[in-house]
Amino acid sequence: MRSDNIKKGVARAPHRGLLMATGVSKNNMNVPFIGIASSFSDLVPGHINMRDLERQIEKGIHTGGGQAFIFGVPAVCDGISMGHDGMKYSLPSRDLIADCVETVAEAHQLDGLVLLSNCDKITPAMLIAATRLNIPTIIVTAGPMLDGESRCEKLTMINGLFEAVGRYRDGKIDEKRFDEMIEHSCPSAGSCQGLYTANTMACLTEVIGMSLPFCATSAAVSSQKRRIAFESGMKIVELVKNNVTPDKIIAKKSIQNAIIADLSLGGSTNSFLHLLALANAGNIDITIKDFEYYADKIKQIVKLDPSSRFTMTDFHNAGGIPAIIKTLFDGKAGLEDCDTVCGLKLSEISEFAYVNKELIHSCSQPVTQKAGLGVLYGNIAENGCVTKISGIDESCYEFEGAANPFDSEEDAMYALENDLVKAGDVIIIRYEGPKGGPGMREMLAPTSLLVGKGLGTSCALITDGRFSGATRGICIGHVCPEAADGGVIALINKGDRIKININERKVQLLVTDEELEHRRKNFKPMVKKNISKYLLRYAKNVQDASHGAVIL
Repeated sequence: MRSDNIKKGVARAPHRGLLMATGVSKNNMNVPFIGIASSFSDLVPGHINMRDLERQIEKGIHTGGGQAFIFGVPAVCDGISMGHDGMKYSLPSRDLIADCVETVAEAHQLDGLVLLSNCDKITPAMLIAATRLNIPTIIVTAGPMLDGESRCEKLTMINGLFEAVGRYRDGKIDEKRFDEMIEHSCPSAGSCQGLYTANTMACLTEVIGMSLPFCATSAAVSSQKRRIAFESGMKIVELVKNNVTPDKIIAKKSIQNAIIADLSLGGSTNSFLHLLALANAGNIDITIKDFEYYADKIKQIVKLDPSSRFTMTDFHNAGGIPAIIKTLFDGKAGLEDCDTVCGLKLSEISEFAYVNKELIHSCSQPVTQKAGLGVLYGNIAENGCVTKISGIDESCYEFEGAANPFDSEEDAMYALENDLVKAGDVIIIRYEGPKGGPGMREMLAPTSLLVGKGLGTSCALITDGRFSGATRGICIGHVCPEAADGGVIALINKGDRIKININERKVQLLVTDEELEHRRKNFKPMVKKNISKYLLRYAKNVQDASHGAVIL
């Protein structure tokens, strides 16, 4: 065992003494040492129940014959950090968390890990850490929160909170109703109810095979989640004894499976960043071209909030990820039969899956004839950009409008709040990319305000920043090259015509090459002031979004 490096032999007597100081018995010096990397936090709704899940995992490890050690890692709530400078720290936290897990596991020579995660950047960070370390690992995602309800209206974080801001500002609801929605939209612990980034990444983690069946969709406050946590603790000891390492699970085929499932679900556009970063961590040959390739073949078979009324609770009751796997296998969608941490192959997991076909459509009768996500190209995005097709009304698949550019999210929000944006505008939010932000902020506040103000089908939004998985409307993000790198998005002037064609996967600035070259001669990228040393280091070392915004 790896842990023998800290507990065997005369020279390691001081180490044993220190371990005994933590409460490890003499008998347990001979069993596998399992770390529980917990992202518990009182600040993050998706993580407040983790103390209980830690106990369940710990019980499972000890029942299975291991010794458990809990240690903590940071966690950021994207919803709370949204719309201000705090969001600049969300994406950088992904690499920070991966570094924390790697540091503790290597410093203490742990034999295996259970990674307790839930929200947006934590789950991909855990996957990256597992790939880097390549010691037996299971991921437990803490689960979605219950649906909100008020006056018999189903509420979620997006329609009950962020979009409600726009409705309230436009006088569509009064202050009393607004306050009721705030109070009742998020009624329990858990990741927010729709197929936003947290739940998308939980689903993809299960598809990849790094968490047990139904882990992604079982509610945070359910007894099923507690049982999954316990069983994950037992299973990790078995994986250590059999030396089942992440490289046996996380491979090109399993990441391609995740891409296929992602496109069929219409998940968060952030999954592009995270799957590319995961591939990079494992030196696996996955690029943005893989997303393009499958986006031309896969059709969306599920629509969940924010693109429909169905939530993660509904999805779980409809069969969850095993049902998706079964449906994709039955539809010959290209899924490969890979191994998983539970000891079964994907085909075996799907064999007895229940599928509610009201929510989960067959591949031959999909919800839409397109994938839920898409990669677009054009002179605005020579290296690509992404959009959540599932969140766009089909009447808007071809859209042309006048550019209304802003050099920060704050400037765009001011314009939206003061009715300086009108139907037919294409809002440009630039200098929000990985380098230019720095940190590549999400744009849930402006996209939600657009929808709340009734402009969701009459305005578009293009940014070199990111979108929340909760975003819907004509929204295009991850524009590469970004403004800070001199991308064309930095050269757009107010009133320029822009054409978006989702069917042809194109986004084009209708300005001649000669005019763009003229603008480029006079161009100087904007440099933001008063950036923290942490974010400056990030900006100097981060790659662009088309490469997963990974740190070199």
